[in-house]
Amino acid sequence: MNDKDDMSDPTAPPSSARTLAALSPLDGRYADKTADMRELFSEFALIRRRVEIELRWLRALAAEPAIGELPPLNADMEQYLQQVLQDFSLQDGARIKEIERRTRHDVKAVEYFLKEAFAAHAKLRQYGEFLHFGCTSEDINNLCHALQLREARERLLLPALTGLGKTLTGLARTHADRPMLGRTHGQPASPTTLGKEFAVYVPRLRRQRLQLAGVRIAGKINGAVGNYSAHLAAYPQAPWPALARSFVEGLGLHWNPCTTQIEPHDYMAEYFHAAARCNVILIDCCRDIWGYLALGYLCQQSAQEAVGSSTMPHKVNPMDFENAEGNLGLANALLGHLAETLPVSRWQRDLADSTRLRNVGAALAHALLAYRNLQSGLGSLEAVPEAMTADLEGAWQVLAEPVQTVMRRHGLERPYEKLKEFSRGRRLGREELHAFIRALKLPEDEKRRLLELTPERYLGNAPSQARKIAR
Repeated sequence: MNDKDDMSDPTAPPSSARTLAALSPLDGRYADKTADMRELFSEFALIRRRVEIELRWLRALAAEPAIGELPPLNADMEQYLQQVLQDFSLQDGARIKEIERRTRHDVKAVEYFLKEAFAAHAKLRQYGEFLHFGCTSEDINNLCHALQLREARERLLLPALTGLGKTLTGLARTHADRPMLGRTHGQPASPTTLGKEFAVYVPRLRRQRLQLAGVRIAGKINGAVGNYSAHLAAYPQAPWPALARSFVEGLGLHWNPCTTQIEPHDYMAEYFHAAARCNVILIDCCRDIWGYLALGYLCQQSAQEAVGSSTMPHKVNPMDFENAEGNLGLANALLGHLAETLPVSRWQRDLADSTRLRNVGAALAHALLAYRNLQSGLGSLEAVPEAMTADLEGAWQVLAEPVQTVMRRHGLERPYEKLKEFSRGRRLGREELHAFIRALKLPEDEKRRLLELTPERYLGNAPSQARKIAR
């Protein structure tokens, strides 16, 4: 097909005309940022995976001595099969879609396409009926989806999450000692450091990334309702469960030995829930950074020609963080639906999962787009020490906490209540607080220690926590 507007390469961004006409922003506005996810989850990518599984299953059958009518493939046959897969093109994909329009069955169309390819080879043409042998379409599809999910995780999701973790770690290290006012319920609270507030996301994200990395991606190839019925009818002596296990594990997947027609997708629920938990943590991060930008504790470097507002020239909007938050939310809406519905099937099989599975790529593409936006935003951040210092200097009331705690230690009467009466709802200055401390019946060395304390120095072990995480 020569018309690029009809059939463009799914591994590259669409043409500008198709981008403008796209229904989904993943293939429109964000096409250049989702090309690698399209490479894994497009219709073309799924069809090519089906071709791969069908050919690999044929090889496995040919290598099984109990299947006498299909002898081992010779070097010429092997090379031909390899060439069919290696040269599989958009035109081949279009041919399969043409066959599907006639058969109204997508996997059967792949089988018929391969029989056409076999017909062109003198020796393979007699083995065409061993294509898709004993299989139901779900035997092929479940393995395709498993390989898609594994590759998306290893190639795209985990590296992106690792990159975010490294960037947050670097920010924790850089700003480990930078004091800033803490805020609980949005109100001035005990001071912390900017680095510590970046650091809290690192172990949280690391834990959920490990959960995602640890999900065992499963597969099956056991026939119409999972009983090897057709297999055993044809070759009752063949070791079908062992062959199935060897085949599935040979793909790098975990073998599920007992299923209905479908692999039940429980691992997908684990995978999607783990990804969603990563996303929730990153939504939290986006919102916190948005708040610190609003307070002026952080600012963003911006490209010279970038526009923050169409009418207010001074603005640098936190677009990366807002876009990341929006895409993380969209990803989680889809991931949640997929995790809750895919493991449910009526009896041995129903097709409700078919259209859902076709949206897995969209869910993960929204997540990946968010990771990239957030990575870009984090890379643009700069601290504004003057703003943090000014807020600390205007909030001496936050030292009510250490004062009343030292009073407790020394047994003074009603320390919390006295500090509450003195400080609640007020903005205290240095002199007011020092006058209160000097009037306390405390040992002189304790008074001196409290008088030396400032909001900027009341940090607990926040700096060391940030440095420890950074290590």
